[in-house]
Amino acid sequence: MFTFKPAGLAREHGISAQAVRNYERDGFLPPAQRTPSGYRIYTEVHAAALRAYLALIPAYGHSTAGRIMGALTVGDVDGALTAVDHGHYQLLRDRETLEAVREAVDDLTAEPDATPDRAARTIGELARRLRVTPATVRNWEGAGILVPARDPATGYRVYRATDVRDAELAHLLRRGGYPLERIATVVQQVRTAGGTARLSSALDDWQRKLTEQGRAMLDAATRLSAYLGLIEPG
Repeated sequence: MFTFKPAGLAREHGISAQAVRNYERDGFLPPAQRTPSGYRIYTEVHAAALRAYLALIPAYGHSTAGRIMGALTVGDVDGALTAVDHGHYQLLRDRETLEAVREAVDDLTAEPDATPDRAARTIGELARRLRVTPATVRNWEGAGILVPARDPATGYRVYRATDVRDAELAHLLRRGGYPLERIATVVQQVRTAGGTARLSSALDDWQRKLTEQGRAMLDAATRLSAYLGLIEPG
């Protein structure tokens, strides 16, 4: 079996030898044997583990990639595969959310009027428009979905046309069963895009990112399978 020094493993990926040692320290690579003088000896197993870990990062993120490799290091194959399953489920939910946003945007009212005070509403008026309770609207505000201004004279919430748009989008997604934290992320993307008229390009960019993540998952699966083939008995 071939053996490697840390620098040898690092060179393939353009990382530092210290990074390899850190990955071993954190449990992302199996423990290395040592020479009598204390130098680490890495093998093909470590090389496969490093390839798998680095492929997992763009597919699942640093945290999940670390959990997957950490589980394998202690022999918990089912735990590692469960983390992989959760990652695939999350990607599916993101795809469903994207599709829901595309459909919801088509049902929203026209773009808000450029005049700031046009169509301003109270919380009661907004709640009646959506046929929800004022408490529901306040919950959306608490989740960061709505960010209404305050009337300087009364201190009451004032919902502008952009707030009405965000509330309608939240209402549509809530009816679709999406949790508040996910809805808050979507609404923020609408705000960042500058409204529904400019949202199409943002959604296309989101779609591209999901496609890239899906392809990264395929690559990670290949690397992970190769590593499992080296460490599983039989």
